[in-house]
Amino acid sequence: MGDVLAGIVGALTRRPLAVLGLTALVALAGAALALRLEPSASTDTLVDRGSETFRATERFKEDFGDEAVVVLVRGELSHTVLTDDLGRLLRLEGCLSGNVPDTAQGLGKLPPVCGEIARTRPAQVVFGPATFINTAVNRIGSEFTRRDRDSRRQARQAAEAARRLSARRGDPPAQQDRLAAAASSAVRAQFTQQILQLALRYGLSGVPRIDDPNFVSSLVFASGDVGVPKSRFAYLFPSRNAAMITIRLRPDLSDAERRHAIGLFREATSEKLFRPRRGARYIVTGVPVVVEGLADAVQSSIFVLLGAALVLMAATLALVFRSRLRLLPLALALAAAAMTFGALALAGGRLTMASIAVLPVLIGLAVDYAIQFQARFDEAVERGATEPATQAARAGGPTIVTAGVATAVGFLVLLLSPVPMVRGFGALLVLGIALALLCATAAGFSALVRFGSATRPPPGRPRWLDHPRMRSATERLADRSWRALGVSLTRPGRVLAVGLVVAVAGLVLDTQSEVVSDVRELVPGDLQALRDVNTLQAETGVAGEIDVTVRAEDITDPKVVAWMTRFQEGVLRAHGYRSGKRCTQQRNPPELCPALSLPDLFSASGAGRVDARRLLDAVPPYFSQGVVTEDRRTANLAFGIRLMALQRQGEVVDDIEARLDPPPGVQASVVGLPVLAAEANGALSSPWRRGLTLVAALAGVFLVLLLVRRSAREAAVPLIPIALATGWSAGVLFALGLLPGSLEVDLNPMSATLGALVIAISTEFSVLICSRYSQERQAGAGPARAIELAYASTGAAVLASGATAIAGFAALIASDIRMLRDFGIGTVVDLSVSLLGVMIVLPAALMWAEQHRPLRIRDLDPRGRLRALRPSRADTS
Repeated sequence: MGDVLAGIVGALTRRPLAVLGLTALVALAGAALALRLEPSASTDTLVDRGSETFRATERFKEDFGDEAVVVLVRGELSHTVLTDDLGRLLRLEGCLSGNVPDTAQGLGKLPPVCGEIARTRPAQVVFGPATFINTAVNRIGSEFTRRDRDSRRQARQAAEAARRLSARRGDPPAQQDRLAAAASSAVRAQFTQQILQLALRYGLSGVPRIDDPNFVSSLVFASGDVGVPKSRFAYLFPSRNAAMITIRLRPDLSDAERRHAIGLFREATSEKLFRPRRGARYIVTGVPVVVEGLADAVQSSIFVLLGAALVLMAATLALVFRSRLRLLPLALALAAAAMTFGALALAGGRLTMASIAVLPVLIGLAVDYAIQFQARFDEAVERGATEPATQAARAGGPTIVTAGVATAVGFLVLLLSPVPMVRGFGALLVLGIALALLCATAAGFSALVRFGSATRPPPGRPRWLDHPRMRSATERLADRSWRALGVSLTRPGRVLAVGLVVAVAGLVLDTQSEVVSDVRELVPGDLQALRDVNTLQAETGVAGEIDVTVRAEDITDPKVVAWMTRFQEGVLRAHGYRSGKRCTQQRNPPELCPALSLPDLFSASGAGRVDARRLLDAVPPYFSQGVVTEDRRTANLAFGIRLMALQRQGEVVDDIEARLDPPPGVQASVVGLPVLAAEANGALSSPWRRGLTLVAALAGVFLVLLLVRRSAREAAVPLIPIALATGWSAGVLFALGLLPGSLEVDLNPMSATLGALVIAISTEFSVLICSRYSQERQAGAGPARAIELAYASTGAAVLASGATAIAGFAALIASDIRMLRDFGIGTVVDLSVSLLGVMIVLPAALMWAEQHRPLRIRDLDPRGRLRALRPSRADTS
């Protein structure tokens, strides 16, 4: 492999400027493509498309629409519905629905944003309080007209019947007319009595109108409780201070179209024509709004923090990397990152939370590859090589490529994850590693040949390093470091035993670590999207919705309706809701609350199948399409759910599923975004799944090393510090989770898979140093001397790349988004532990392996004595 790499590098470095120009062009093109990527919050990144939960959720969306955007009308409800604000709200609902006719009297009187909504039609289902009241007015008016028409017909029929009966008795015509008039009057009197009862019920003094406060008040508010809305209309009037417009989006909207639709809704609610004049205000919120807001906030924050991280990494490289082109590794890493995300854009990929997390990890790995190649190049220059690039590629290329392949295999294990987002994280990192190695070999060596020639002296030491106090501190640090290393060399078995005990303890503690998944704890409290959804929960008692779809040949069958009613009541009762209670109560609020569902339409009727169908036919389409399909074969049972940790949310979902026991011929499924999110969180936070992932990653790395080195011993030794580092890291993160208050550090969905990062970084460091150690041993050095030489050369480069990566990730700790802060802390811990394992455990593992291997000729000095396991003071000096 070394000769092949040397030949490739030699051919590329003959025209270094052309290679550098091509690399810059491709990197710029990749950056341009990457800038077109938009954050995605699509549900298909949470669970497999082939999973039953995902398929059931997609079917639900096709039938009833996507997750709902909610326009909360926050203000005293009586002022909203009993004044002229109701007319403004009605116009707003028409605008949001996109169903206003494109005429001078329709869209012509509305703002332009309404025309854009009507053109794009982003909503599948829209229902709101003003439309409900207006429909009630129209239905009551239509019902009055129908009953009046029927009454007049019945009166005519009764008059004709009375006239015929009187004629058969032989009554004179005047008597016949009198009896006919009496029969007609009796029928009309009965109609009048019914109308009076209806008028008394709704406080009507005439035909109802939407601007009649008496009628609206009797329709909306509970009798005897002024200002308190009727509980059965909670999905429209959740409290005395709020009304609610529900907009279910079309399921076929792309991420960009969904984001655009939310923007249109916000623009519409800000129009002066729709603005309430009695103190209310509109708040656009709901699950889609929150998810988009969180994705945008994390994306913007992480890119700002990464800018600061790049500055810190550049400063660290300039300080610790003593080479002619100190910042070249960082430039190559940025080029590799640009190409990687450009390829993601070309492949039609999307920017998820996981793919955003790839960026800092990839930059750290790419910097390491470039530093290792550059260190080998500098060594070749110092030896006076005529072609330092080809010699560096021949000497270090196989090892660095092997380390890269082993690292990639460690990340490939993530493809076994049940969460598509995590699989995408692993696949994107593997692509990035390949591009990072390509940039380091092609562009890196080309830049070194063109601009890092031997005629230019390496940079001198900064003057402040030669200060007596700094020199004394450096010498003390070096002496203590060698003493620590000396313990690893003289007592390797003890060091390994202690490391193993600590690692096992860390892995055991990791099983007790909890993954924080409550969104309110992971993002800043002042994030507008979070504040809005908190307001929604405060006014309605819920922030999202869990749905249960019920499918049957005839959903109006009394047995099916009865089962749905019992099931709904049982679920609500099990999660704290009681009939007559309000979901907005402050003390012990229920976890689940009733939402618009099919059983609510039948709850008071006890009707048979025919009556149920007639009742459904009488329900306005904009309501019925939210709970039952046109063919009457699929119904929706909706439950409002409060904001809660995903772990608890998963328990609620599990309880609902456990209660599903539909009658024969009926199928029921729990669906919705809360279900998908809880399922994904369960897969991410499972300590046993994390453990199996680590074992699989270690096995993959071992197989790669075994294939390359053809020796189980030489393949296993580098794995010792890697395996121990995973346990140490888990223990440290568990301990950080016990810190009080704001100092506490917990795992979250973004950092729960960082165990793969420990293996990747540790593999990189361990393989490089083990390979250099083997080269020094083959050159005739004894074990201790070979370790010293390996750490003086490759170890220095490893330390430089590790320090650079740690400095970069440390910038994330300053984030006010706890999810990013904890991710940064976790990564810094992982990198530090990886370095610690390589610096302390790896020497002990190498010495232990030497002590337990057959004696070979090269282990003897020229006098036939065993070479010292620890260098003499002369060797050290």
